[in-house]
Amino acid sequence: MQDYDKLTSFLGDWGPFQMAIFFLLSLTAVPNGYMGLSVVFLADTPPHFCRARSGNGSGSPINASLISSKLIDGSSALGSCTRLKWTGEGQVNETEECLDGWEFGKERYASTIVTEWNLVCSEAWKVPACTSVYFCGVLAGSMLSAQFSDRFGRKKTLFITLAMQTVCSLIQVASVNWLMFCILFFFVGFAQISKYISAFVLGNELLVKSIRITYSTLGVCVFYALGYAALPMFAYFIRDWRMLLLALSLPGVLYTPLWWLIPESPRWLLSQGEMEEAKAILHAAAQKNGVTPPEVIFTPDESLELMKTQRLYTYIDLFRTRNIRYLTALVCLIWMANTIGYYGISLNTSNMNGDPYITCFISAATEIAAYTIAWAILKHAPRRCVLSILLLLSGSLLLFIQFVPSELPILTIILAMTGKFGLTISTSVIYVYSSELFPTVVRNMGMGAASMFSGIGGITAPYFPYFGVYNKIVPYIIMGCLTLAMGFSSLLLPETETLPFPEKMEDVQPLRWLCLPDFLGVCENPRNPDCSCHSVERSDPTLECPRATPPQSFP
Repeated sequence: MQDYDKLTSFLGDWGPFQMAIFFLLSLTAVPNGYMGLSVVFLADTPPHFCRARSGNGSGSPINASLISSKLIDGSSALGSCTRLKWTGEGQVNETEECLDGWEFGKERYASTIVTEWNLVCSEAWKVPACTSVYFCGVLAGSMLSAQFSDRFGRKKTLFITLAMQTVCSLIQVASVNWLMFCILFFFVGFAQISKYISAFVLGNELLVKSIRITYSTLGVCVFYALGYAALPMFAYFIRDWRMLLLALSLPGVLYTPLWWLIPESPRWLLSQGEMEEAKAILHAAAQKNGVTPPEVIFTPDESLELMKTQRLYTYIDLFRTRNIRYLTALVCLIWMANTIGYYGISLNTSNMNGDPYITCFISAATEIAAYTIAWAILKHAPRRCVLSILLLLSGSLLLFIQFVPSELPILTIILAMTGKFGLTISTSVIYVYSSELFPTVVRNMGMGAASMFSGIGGITAPYFPYFGVYNKIVPYIIMGCLTLAMGFSSLLLPETETLPFPEKMEDVQPLRWLCLPDFLGVCENPRNPDCSCHSVERSDPTLECPRATPPQSFP
């Protein structure tokens, strides 16, 4: 079914049906923007100091000056983790832990999970652990939901995980301790990535090639950033973490009616042999667009071919043949390096001074600009070149930081944030590129495998700043080398700009290192006419490699 786009061209490129699909599926990405990043405000640590004892034995209160102090940003502040001991004879020159708890500043937050469960000092490790647990959920969701989607459908996966995200975040509001909060955050991460990938793949399979780039950048990515931009607005007006999480969770209920408005992917239905259901969806789309479909959309021969090739695919199929095996491995590594660079830069850059609500909003606005640029670039440039240039540029900027004099910290920040901006664009590009590289029968699993490695990158990224304890430049060197290596490796990927979506396993293109010159004849590979016979999967009987007839000798 390699000519699916031509067979369904009667629908047109941009009608009411496509507009509705574009907007509704993009709308499902909005909660991803504010739910996943909500921990920025839910788990923020406000200024705190050891709580003073109620008295010194005689009932008189202890003066706050008796509590040990330290310098924070050049100004004296009450001790946050220790205090001077007090005995019946008075203050002694020894410190002790905050045995009576902490006092937290109320200037910015009424409460966070830190203030409620005292996640400071020896318990401070639990705050970044929340983010790691979330990415563990992303890792698990990428692996399991993708196979569910390829087996049972994109639409079912989308709405099941949407419901899962809403329910888990609503229960999370009632968390009684940190452990319960983290367990539920794991399932929120599981649902978040599952829902996002399902919506991404479903939209790419429902829309024509000319709209896919717009959907993949100005659609789901920009709507994700809009959700991100809404987060500081919610947080500014709701300063209690439970009420904030409740306000962020409830909009998920409003997505329920979309079940009756978003159809299943006809491409996936065809890959499963569900010919009649696919035809019904296409007829409904034609009616919505005001066009008359042909009497016969798919011929009996095409139906028979689909039924013969119908089988159950698993993750093993991503490594079964040479082409798909090399492709899967390289795409997964690129996703992981991209995620490590993006989050590593964010966590390794010094915190910006100023209002966190404004800073968060500016960060979201920057991402909207990056996705808009990605759309403009992909409309006019090949995927492989764009991805490689972005990774090489970002990696080079990160490596160049080691040569910046220590007295020019502003230049270091500029280089780091420019590198992060390039990685944000490449994130959008790799989503588009990956969906065009994997065939329909395993596309969601391929995207899921790549996202799983992205989750591994997300789990490890928070630990990269620890390398800076010994040398502040080391994190940038490591991330720069990883990004640069993947930039060169991405040159091996095949180009997809002018090719239709691959539908079957044999449609997968080989990596470029297998495109050897054929000095003995001409290799006629219909998907890759410039490649030699060495690049064709020999196990595929449908792609023969006939040789050109040698030139005749004449006397």
